[in-house]
Amino acid sequence: MKRIRSVMDRIIHRLALRRWRRAERLADEADLATLRRLRARARELRRLIDRVLHKADARLTLPLIGTNAIDKPLHADWAWRPELWRGPVSRQGIVAAHPREELGREVTLFHDCAISELTLRQIRNSREEDLAPFGLRMDVFRFDGSFLSLAIDLPKEAVHGLKKRHVIRLSTIAECERPLEIFARINIRHGPNTEQIVRELPVGGEDEMIAEFDLAYTNINEKRVERAWIDLIFESPEMNQIVLRDITFSRRPRAEL
Repeated sequence: MKRIRSVMDRIIHRLALRRWRRAERLADEADLATLRRLRARARELRRLIDRVLHKADARLTLPLIGTNAIDKPLHADWAWRPELWRGPVSRQGIVAAHPREELGREVTLFHDCAISELTLRQIRNSREEDLAPFGLRMDVFRFDGSFLSLAIDLPKEAVHGLKKRHVIRLSTIAECERPLEIFARINIRHGPNTEQIVRELPVGGEDEMIAEFDLAYTNINEKRVERAWIDLIFESPEMNQIVLRDITFSRRPRAEL
């Protein structure tokens, strides 16, 4: 039975190829009404083919989707990689990004350009050293704004039981065409107040960059912590391509003095 299905699949595939080769030849001479119907069917088929190719490429290219290997620091009680770097998102690319654009459920782009020449695209990582299945590529051409940032919402697990004795670590691998300053700012909302800590990421080559936020130096009310998010702030990003190959977060208790 399986052999019969295989033979039938090959026959149907050859018939479909023959049909679309004939459609290609007719496209030069067909009347406009027929051409519109043909174009609509071709677009519908292309959407399905693109989805199949995307899923096949995702499964057949390393690292495997679903892999969530994270290099956690010793004694970490929580570690996490955002979904944009973990698996395919429904909106994989943005051209001429608006001042506020969401890419997936956890990442939002912010800028104040009058004319947007910013593009974002989720890309598939394929290098042997990559742990994250996906990365994010951002192309910036002319930039007439005063700020460009990516906001990453941390999950509830990040703030559950959060204490001032915790250290939150951000680890990322970034590639830039031109030298670029990147700052990381953690925002922790507790009651009506929001505590912030800013760290500069040491950009240089393709090595892992780490920023740590020691909450001992904050005034957070441990009983009222509601949510937290990270802002990645890019200084003077004009005419640059920025690739974030991976980004992970972890939390560990600080060693007692």
